[in-house]
Amino acid sequence: MNTDFSTAKVRNKLSPLKLLIWGYIIWSLVPVIIAVAYSFNDGRSRSVWQGFSLRWWFTDPHASLWHNDAMRNAITNSLILSFSTMLIVTPLGITLAIGAQRIRGRSKIVVQSLTSAPLITPEIVVGAALLLTFTRLFTMIPLGYTAQLLGNVTFSLSSVVIIVRARLISIGSSFEEAARDLGATSVQALRFVLMPMLWPSVMASLVVVFATVIDDFVITSFLSSGIGSETVPLRIYSSVRGGATPALNALATLLVLTSFTVLIIGLFGLSTWRKQHGERGGLRAALADVTQMEN
Repeated sequence: MNTDFSTAKVRNKLSPLKLLIWGYIIWSLVPVIIAVAYSFNDGRSRSVWQGFSLRWWFTDPHASLWHNDAMRNAITNSLILSFSTMLIVTPLGITLAIGAQRIRGRSKIVVQSLTSAPLITPEIVVGAALLLTFTRLFTMIPLGYTAQLLGNVTFSLSSVVIIVRARLISIGSSFEEAARDLGATSVQALRFVLMPMLWPSVMASLVVVFATVIDDFVITSFLSSGIGSETVPLRIYSSVRGGATPALNALATLLVLTSFTVLIIGLFGLSTWRKQHGERGGLRAALADVTQMEN
């Protein structure tokens, strides 16, 4: 009887916390849902509903997302920049994380602190510093895609290092040591033992880097060279200032859908890995694993 009373009491104490959590979730999602809904508005208004239509997605021959060259160019630039950064940063971050984890002595703390520095540095400071670097020091690197790629690689690298290093700490060194005791070389132990165990952190890194870069505004805008290197966030910002139509909502909706698609693909890949290694599969378990890696 006392046990049941205590359990009920704990549940009552947790109910305000649950309300707070659900309130935050609803507060975060409602503006996004409204923006998505008005991308299907029949009229030009972004605040007054005038009926359902695909006008701003496909049917308008001049102002729709499908027929607007500037918007299509922004989508292409964002996807190229995001995938390029993701493919460069992830293997580089894994390498740096493994190297930083294996350093011994007093320099270990210094190296690990420096690799995390970009993550705690204000992004606007990083963007301004990179702009000065490319325009005053490394003038052979032109503003535009190349500078934006290097800038996003620089800023995103620390995220991958932290995610992978967290996984390395949880794994420990016993597995590699056992492989070495059984006759494996250091390279073989790294390739066949450690790397497969790092797969959850690799998937988490891919998702985090892609989501960070595709909606980045500060660094991308600092290093932009004009319309040719305009990404979706830059296009949204310039369109809002100049009088926007629901086509802008369609562009923002496409950005959200792209990020969620990459997340789902990453979760499916991680779920498959978990099943192959005898762990519980499913998107829920994979999402929990990715969340733990991000933290």
